[in-house]
Amino acid sequence: MAMETASRQDASLLRQKIVLAAAGLLEEEGLDAVSTRAVAARAGVPTPSIFRLFGDKDGLLEEVAEHGFSRYLEVKAELLSGDDPVQVLRDAWDLHIRFGLEHPAYYSLVYGQVRPGHVPQAGQRAATGLRHMITRVAAAGRLRMSIERATEVMHSAGVGTILTLISLPDDARDLRTADTAREMVIDTLTLPPGVDGSGHATASGTTAARAMALLAALESAGTAALSSVEQALLREWLNRLAEAPDGGC
Repeated sequence: MAMETASRQDASLLRQKIVLAAAGLLEEEGLDAVSTRAVAARAGVPTPSIFRLFGDKDGLLEEVAEHGFSRYLEVKAELLSGDDPVQVLRDAWDLHIRFGLEHPAYYSLVYGQVRPGHVPQAGQRAATGLRHMITRVAAAGRLRMSIERATEVMHSAGVGTILTLISLPDDARDLRTADTAREMVIDTLTLPPGVDGSGHATASGTTAARAMALLAALESAGTAALSSVEQALLREWLNRLAEAPDGGC
């Protein structure tokens, strides 16, 4: 048993050593430099070790992306504690832009290597975190459209903005582009808070906003009043209401 534990620990350390070697090559020389032979040489291990531990080069790159995105995803998760869900979206956008510009190699590894039907695990985790943030906006009654579409819109706009900025020479980048895109996206996705007679903030209230507020409540707490089939049908109806042409009325 002790030998098995030691063997697993050795494999974990070797795995980490290879990931760090690949990450170093990626950051210093770019993705084209990250060949299995170059990684093995830098890590000081036989090339077959990479295939034994990661399956193939794609498996290795998945773990390199996880390594590069780990701190970003931790900080992003911390944003969920913010009181204003719309401000949280702004903060998440700024964090996303900053990470992409500071770590273009990792960012391009996850979002710049497009394979139809495949999203790296780090990208999936980032999208899941964004969906949680959008759901909080919905729960506050301030979302103009379905949670799914809002998540796709903000994700697409953020990725496109960063990849555009990365492609430009440093002296040609204007970060006001990212700020302008952020406000355009926020205005498209969210409703401003209203104010009631006592001066307290309230949601402006549209069919789409109310539908998504109810959907967010169902996702958070569920209900014993409806069967699983009935809940699935209700979710479908709520999404259809949020996506209807007059959903904002």
